[in-house]
Amino acid sequence: MNSFTKSALSVFAAVTISASAFASNDDNTIERMYTAKAGVQALAKTLENLGETVNTHVDLTDARTFTQKEAVYLAKHKELQAQFDEIKSERS
Repeated sequence: MNSFTKSALSVFAAVTISASAFASNDDNTIERMYTAKAGVQALAKTLENLGETVNTHVDLTDARTFTQKEAVYLAKHKELQAQFDEIKSERS
């Protein structure tokens, strides 16, 4: 019985460790997606405060994973950053 308990605890520990490793990986992916989304929202707000018209529409129709969604938000951020850079150069 004692060796069975040790084996069961070892298996439980291994499963717990591997599950937490997978969970943190997913959490990082989700966090990156939300960080990219927040970056788009922040840059859009900055542009609006400068009096600019901003298209904040992000089409996630084809994005099925959080990594794909992150890529869409990063592309939108790049687009808004280009708009911001253009405005900045015009005003200086």
